[in-house]
Amino acid sequence: MSVMQSGAVPLESYKDMIDGEIERLVLERLSSPRDQPAMGLAREVLLAGGKRYRPMLGLIAYEAAGGEDVGNVMDFALSAELIHTATLVHDDVYDRSKMRRGKPTIHASHGIPHAIIAGDYLFALGFELGARHEPRIIDLVSASCARVASGEILQLEHIRDLSTQPENYYEIIDGKTAGPFATACSCAAIVADHEEFVEPMWNYGMEMGRAFQLVDDLLDLIGDESTGKPRGTDVLEGKMTLPIIHALTVTHGADRDQLADVLTNYNDSRLRELTDLLERAGSFDYSQLLISNHIERALESLSSLPDSGAKGLLIDFAEMSRSRTN
Repeated sequence: MSVMQSGAVPLESYKDMIDGEIERLVLERLSSPRDQPAMGLAREVLLAGGKRYRPMLGLIAYEAAGGEDVGNVMDFALSAELIHTATLVHDDVYDRSKMRRGKPTIHASHGIPHAIIAGDYLFALGFELGARHEPRIIDLVSASCARVASGEILQLEHIRDLSTQPENYYEIIDGKTAGPFATACSCAAIVADHEEFVEPMWNYGMEMGRAFQLVDDLLDLIGDESTGKPRGTDVLEGKMTLPIIHALTVTHGADRDQLADVLTNYNDSRLRELTDLLERAGSFDYSQLLISNHIERALESLSSLPDSGAKGLLIDFAEMSRSRTN
Protein backbone atom coordinates (compact mmCIF):
# COMPACT_ATOMS: atom_id res chain seq x y z
CA MET A 1 0.00 0.00 0.00
CA SER A 2 1.24 3.51 -0.80
CA VAL A 3 2.32 5.47 2.23
CA MET A 4 0.16 8.30 0.91
CA GLN A 5 -2.81 5.98 1.40
CA SER A 6 -1.78 4.67 4.81
CA GLY A 7 -1.92 7.92 6.77
CA ALA A 8 1.60 9.33 6.47
CA VAL A 9 2.16 13.08 6.14
CA PRO A 10 1.58 13.87 2.43
CA LEU A 11 4.23 15.44 0.22
CA GLU A 12 2.22 18.65 0.02
CA SER A 13 2.58 19.15 3.77
CA TYR A 14 6.36 19.34 3.40
CA LYS A 15 5.97 21.95 0.69
CA ASP A 16 3.66 23.96 2.94
CA MET A 17 6.25 23.73 5.70
CA ILE A 18 8.99 25.02 3.40
CA ASP A 19 6.76 27.83 2.07
CA GLY A 20 6.01 28.93 5.62
CA GLU A 21 9.69 28.97 6.58
CA ILE A 22 10.57 30.97 3.47
CA GLU A 23 7.87 33.52 4.28
CA ARG A 24 9.24 33.81 7.80
CA LEU A 25 12.80 34.26 6.50
CA VAL A 26 11.73 36.93 4.00
CA LEU A 27 9.91 38.93 6.67
CA GLU A 28 12.85 38.59 9.04
CA ARG A 29 15.33 39.86 6.46
CA LEU A 30 13.07 42.65 5.26
CA SER A 31 13.10 44.00 8.82
CA SER A 32 16.91 44.19 8.77
CA PRO A 33 18.46 47.41 7.40
CA ARG A 34 21.40 45.31 6.19
CA ASP A 35 19.26 42.92 4.14
CA GLN A 36 16.20 44.97 3.21
CA PRO A 37 17.41 46.44 -0.12
CA ALA A 38 18.52 43.09 -1.54
CA MET A 39 15.66 41.07 -0.07
CA GLY A 40 13.29 43.70 -1.43
CA LEU A 41 14.47 42.63 -4.89
CA ALA A 42 14.51 38.89 -4.17
CA ARG A 43 11.28 38.57 -2.19
CA GLU A 44 8.94 38.24 -5.17
CA VAL A 45 10.75 35.31 -6.78
CA LEU A 46 11.06 33.60 -3.39
CA LEU A 47 7.39 34.03 -2.54
CA ALA A 48 6.08 33.22 -6.02
CA GLY A 49 5.97 29.53 -5.16
CA GLY A 50 7.93 26.95 -7.07
CA LYS A 51 8.05 23.21 -6.71
CA ARG A 52 10.41 23.22 -3.67
CA TYR A 53 11.61 19.72 -4.59
CA ARG A 54 15.15 20.15 -3.26
CA PRO A 55 14.23 21.32 0.24
CA MET A 56 11.33 18.86 0.40
CA LEU A 57 13.66 16.00 -0.42
CA GLY A 58 16.07 17.27 2.21
CA LEU A 59 13.40 17.09 4.92
CA ILE A 60 12.04 13.71 3.83
CA ALA A 61 15.49 12.17 3.34
CA TYR A 62 16.44 13.36 6.83
CA GLU A 63 13.49 11.50 8.33
CA ALA A 64 14.03 8.44 6.12
CA ALA A 65 17.64 8.32 7.36
CA GLY A 66 16.49 8.25 10.97
CA GLY A 67 16.31 11.94 11.81
CA GLU A 68 13.66 12.80 14.38
CA ASP A 69 13.36 16.61 14.39
CA VAL A 70 13.17 18.31 10.97
CA GLY A 71 14.04 21.56 12.70
CA ASN A 72 17.61 20.26 12.79
CA VAL A 73 17.77 20.16 8.99
CA MET A 74 15.57 23.15 8.13
CA ASP A 75 18.42 25.63 7.69
CA PHE A 76 20.05 23.25 5.22
CA ALA A 77 16.75 22.75 3.36
CA LEU A 78 16.25 26.51 3.06
CA SER A 79 19.86 26.86 1.95
CA ALA A 80 19.22 24.44 -0.91
CA GLU A 81 16.16 26.41 -2.07
CA LEU A 82 17.89 29.79 -1.84
CA ILE A 83 20.91 28.65 -3.82
CA HIS A 84 18.64 27.03 -6.42
CA THR A 85 16.61 30.25 -6.72
CA ALA A 86 19.83 32.24 -7.12
CA THR A 87 20.76 30.09 -10.13
CA LEU A 88 17.28 30.66 -11.61
CA VAL A 89 17.62 34.43 -11.27
CA HIS A 90 20.95 34.33 -13.09
CA ASP A 91 19.60 31.82 -15.64
CA ASP A 92 16.81 34.25 -16.49
CA VAL A 93 19.35 36.98 -17.20
CA TYR A 94 21.35 35.09 -19.80
CA ASP A 95 18.28 33.28 -21.19
CA ARG A 96 16.48 36.67 -21.44
CA SER A 97 13.41 35.08 -19.86
CA LYS A 98 10.58 37.50 -19.15
CA MET A 99 8.57 35.38 -16.70
CA ARG A 100 9.45 33.11 -13.78
CA ARG A 101 6.88 31.29 -11.61
CA GLY A 102 4.09 33.33 -13.19
CA LYS A 103 5.72 36.68 -12.36
CA PRO A 104 7.98 39.04 -14.33
CA THR A 105 11.64 38.15 -13.84
CA ILE A 106 13.75 40.50 -11.73
CA HIS A 107 15.76 41.73 -14.70
CA ALA A 108 12.54 42.37 -16.67
CA SER A 109 11.16 44.48 -13.81
CA HIS A 110 14.30 46.12 -12.43
CA GLY A 111 17.09 45.64 -14.97
CA ILE A 112 20.03 43.27 -15.34
CA PRO A 113 22.29 44.86 -12.68
CA HIS A 114 19.60 44.51 -10.03
CA ALA A 115 18.94 40.89 -11.03
CA ILE A 116 22.63 39.99 -10.76
CA ILE A 117 22.78 41.60 -7.32
CA ALA A 118 19.63 39.77 -6.20
CA GLY A 119 21.05 36.43 -7.37
CA ASP A 120 24.33 37.13 -5.59
CA TYR A 121 22.42 37.98 -2.41
CA LEU A 122 20.45 34.73 -2.54
CA PHE A 123 23.70 32.78 -2.95
CA ALA A 124 25.21 34.56 0.04
CA LEU A 125 22.12 34.03 2.18
CA GLY A 126 21.98 30.38 1.16
CA PHE A 127 25.56 29.85 2.23
CA GLU A 128 24.93 31.71 5.49
CA LEU A 129 22.22 29.20 6.38
CA GLY A 130 24.18 26.20 5.13
CA ALA A 131 27.24 27.27 7.10
CA ARG A 132 25.35 26.59 10.33
CA HIS A 133 26.08 22.91 9.73
CA GLU A 134 29.31 20.97 10.01
CA PRO A 135 32.25 21.65 7.65
CA ARG A 136 31.64 18.45 5.69
CA ILE A 137 28.22 19.71 4.61
CA ILE A 138 29.63 23.11 3.70
CA ASP A 139 32.23 21.36 1.51
CA LEU A 140 29.54 19.27 -0.21
CA VAL A 141 27.38 22.32 -0.88
CA SER A 142 30.36 24.26 -2.20
CA ALA A 143 31.29 21.38 -4.51
CA SER A 144 27.69 21.17 -5.72
CA CYS A 145 27.66 24.88 -6.57
CA ALA A 146 30.93 24.54 -8.46
CA ARG A 147 29.44 21.68 -10.50
CA VAL A 148 26.36 23.78 -11.25
CA ALA A 149 28.61 26.52 -12.62
CA SER A 150 30.61 24.02 -14.68
CA GLY A 151 27.39 22.50 -16.01
CA GLU A 152 26.11 25.92 -17.03
CA ILE A 153 29.33 26.72 -18.86
CA LEU A 154 29.31 23.35 -20.63
CA GLN A 155 25.69 23.88 -21.67
CA LEU A 156 26.60 27.28 -23.13
CA GLU A 157 29.44 25.66 -25.07
CA HIS A 158 26.98 23.20 -26.64
CA ILE A 159 24.27 25.70 -27.61
CA ARG A 160 23.08 24.73 -31.12
CA ASP A 161 25.93 22.23 -31.34
CA LEU A 162 24.46 19.41 -33.42
CA SER A 163 27.45 17.20 -32.61
CA THR A 164 26.57 17.10 -28.88
CA GLN A 165 26.78 13.56 -27.50
CA PRO A 166 24.75 11.87 -24.74
CA GLU A 167 27.78 11.92 -22.45
CA ASN A 168 27.98 15.72 -22.86
CA TYR A 169 24.31 15.94 -21.94
CA TYR A 170 24.73 13.84 -18.80
CA GLU A 171 27.75 15.87 -17.73
CA ILE A 172 25.60 19.00 -17.99
CA ILE A 173 22.58 17.66 -16.10
CA ASP A 174 24.66 15.91 -13.46
CA GLY A 175 26.15 19.30 -12.64
CA LYS A 176 23.04 21.45 -12.93
CA THR A 177 20.22 19.20 -11.70
CA ALA A 178 21.20 15.76 -10.41
CA GLY A 179 24.09 16.98 -8.26
CA PRO A 180 21.95 19.40 -6.20
CA PHE A 181 19.32 16.66 -5.69
CA ALA A 182 22.04 14.25 -4.53
CA THR A 183 23.60 16.86 -2.25
CA ALA A 184 20.23 17.62 -0.63
CA CYS A 185 19.54 13.96 0.11
CA SER A 186 23.03 12.92 1.25
CA CYS A 187 23.58 15.97 3.47
CA ALA A 188 20.24 15.26 5.11
CA ALA A 189 21.54 11.81 6.05
CA ILE A 190 24.67 13.43 7.50
CA VAL A 191 22.54 15.75 9.64
CA ALA A 192 20.53 12.71 10.76
CA ASP A 193 23.86 11.22 11.93
CA HIS A 194 23.47 7.97 10.01
CA GLU A 195 26.61 7.52 7.93
CA GLU A 196 25.42 4.21 6.50
CA PHE A 197 22.63 6.03 4.62
CA VAL A 198 24.72 8.84 3.11
CA GLU A 199 25.75 6.94 -0.02
CA PRO A 200 22.28 5.43 -0.67
CA MET A 201 20.76 8.88 -0.34
CA TRP A 202 23.35 10.33 -2.71
CA ASN A 203 22.52 7.65 -5.27
CA TYR A 204 18.79 8.22 -4.85
CA GLY A 205 19.21 11.96 -5.41
CA MET A 206 21.41 11.51 -8.48
CA GLU A 207 19.02 9.13 -10.18
CA MET A 208 15.98 11.22 -9.29
CA GLY A 209 17.70 14.38 -10.56
CA ARG A 210 18.47 12.71 -13.87
CA ALA A 211 14.90 11.49 -14.23
CA PHE A 212 13.61 14.93 -13.27
CA GLN A 213 15.64 16.65 -16.00
CA LEU A 214 14.67 14.09 -18.63
CA VAL A 215 11.00 14.66 -17.81
CA ASP A 216 11.59 18.42 -18.14
CA ASP A 217 13.10 17.81 -21.58
CA LEU A 218 10.01 15.91 -22.70
CA LEU A 219 7.62 18.50 -21.25
CA ASP A 220 9.39 21.22 -23.22
CA LEU A 221 8.53 19.35 -26.41
CA ILE A 222 5.23 17.56 -25.76
CA GLY A 223 3.95 18.99 -22.47
CA ASP A 224 0.56 20.53 -21.80
CA GLU A 225 0.76 24.28 -22.40
CA SER A 226 -2.25 24.81 -20.14
CA THR A 227 0.15 24.38 -17.21
CA GLY A 228 1.62 27.78 -18.11
CA LYS A 229 4.97 26.76 -19.60
CA PRO A 230 5.21 27.33 -23.37
CA ARG A 231 6.58 24.42 -25.37
CA GLY A 232 9.78 24.66 -27.36
CA THR A 233 11.51 27.13 -25.04
CA ASP A 234 14.65 24.99 -24.74
CA VAL A 235 14.76 24.51 -28.52
CA LEU A 236 14.40 28.23 -29.12
CA GLU A 237 17.32 28.85 -26.76
CA GLY A 238 19.41 26.27 -28.61
CA LYS A 239 19.72 23.82 -25.70
CA MET A 240 20.61 20.29 -26.74
CA THR A 241 18.27 18.07 -24.77
CA LEU A 242 18.37 14.29 -24.88
CA PRO A 243 15.45 13.66 -27.28
CA ILE A 244 17.11 15.96 -29.79
CA ILE A 245 20.56 14.44 -29.26
CA HIS A 246 19.12 10.95 -29.72
CA ALA A 247 17.31 11.89 -32.93
CA LEU A 248 20.44 13.52 -34.38
CA THR A 249 22.34 10.30 -33.61
CA VAL A 250 19.92 7.79 -35.15
CA THR A 251 18.44 9.65 -38.14
CA HIS A 252 20.06 9.74 -41.56
CA GLY A 253 19.47 11.11 -45.03
CA ALA A 254 16.56 13.47 -45.65
CA ASP A 255 15.21 13.22 -42.09
CA ARG A 256 18.62 14.13 -40.65
CA ASP A 257 18.92 17.12 -43.00
CA GLN A 258 15.41 18.27 -42.15
CA LEU A 259 16.09 17.91 -38.42
CA ALA A 260 19.29 19.93 -38.70
CA ASP A 261 17.43 22.66 -40.60
CA VAL A 262 14.63 22.81 -38.01
CA LEU A 263 17.13 23.14 -35.17
CA THR A 264 19.28 25.70 -36.97
CA ASN A 265 16.35 27.83 -38.12
CA TYR A 266 13.84 27.11 -35.36
CA ASN A 267 10.76 29.19 -34.61
CA ASP A 268 7.49 28.43 -32.86
CA SER A 269 5.76 27.44 -36.10
CA ARG A 270 8.16 24.51 -36.54
CA LEU A 271 7.46 22.75 -33.23
CA ARG A 272 5.08 20.24 -34.80
CA GLU A 273 7.60 19.52 -37.54
CA LEU A 274 10.26 18.90 -34.92
CA THR A 275 8.11 16.64 -32.74
CA ASP A 276 7.09 14.58 -35.80
CA LEU A 277 10.76 14.00 -36.59
CA LEU A 278 11.53 13.04 -32.99
CA GLU A 279 8.55 10.69 -32.91
CA ARG A 280 9.71 8.93 -36.09
CA ALA A 281 13.20 8.59 -34.61
CA GLY A 282 11.81 6.94 -31.47
CA SER A 283 13.37 9.66 -29.34
CA PHE A 284 10.38 10.11 -27.04
CA ASP A 285 10.15 6.38 -26.33
CA TYR A 286 13.91 6.30 -25.76
CA SER A 287 13.69 9.15 -23.24
CA GLN A 288 10.77 7.48 -21.44
CA LEU A 289 12.82 4.29 -21.16
CA LEU A 290 15.73 6.19 -19.62
CA ILE A 291 13.38 7.94 -17.19
CA SER A 292 12.06 4.56 -16.04
CA ASN A 293 15.60 3.20 -15.70
CA HIS A 294 16.71 6.13 -13.54
CA ILE A 295 13.63 5.88 -11.34
CA GLU A 296 14.12 2.14 -10.87
CA ARG A 297 17.75 2.72 -9.86
CA ALA A 298 16.61 5.42 -7.44
CA LEU A 299 14.17 3.00 -5.86
CA GLU A 300 16.82 0.28 -5.64
CA SER A 301 19.09 2.66 -3.72
CA LEU A 302 16.47 2.85 -0.95
CA SER A 303 16.58 -0.89 -0.25
CA SER A 304 19.01 -0.53 2.66
CA LEU A 305 16.81 1.99 4.49
CA PRO A 306 14.38 0.74 7.12
CA ASP A 307 10.72 0.89 6.22
CA SER A 308 9.11 4.12 7.39
CA GLY A 309 6.60 6.71 6.33
CA ALA A 310 9.40 8.94 5.05
CA LYS A 311 10.89 6.13 2.96
CA GLY A 312 7.44 5.57 1.53
CA LEU A 313 7.28 9.24 0.58
CA LEU A 314 10.60 8.96 -1.26
CA ILE A 315 9.10 6.03 -3.17
CA ASP A 316 5.93 8.04 -3.86
CA PHE A 317 8.02 10.98 -5.06
CA ALA A 318 9.84 8.74 -7.50
CA GLU A 319 6.61 7.26 -8.85
CA MET A 320 5.03 10.70 -9.13
CA SER A 321 7.96 11.87 -11.22
CA ARG A 322 7.03 9.45 -14.00
CA SER A 323 3.82 11.30 -14.77
CA ARG A 324 4.31 14.89 -13.63
CA THR A 325 3.06 17.57 -16.01
CA ASN A 326 5.06 20.60 -14.87
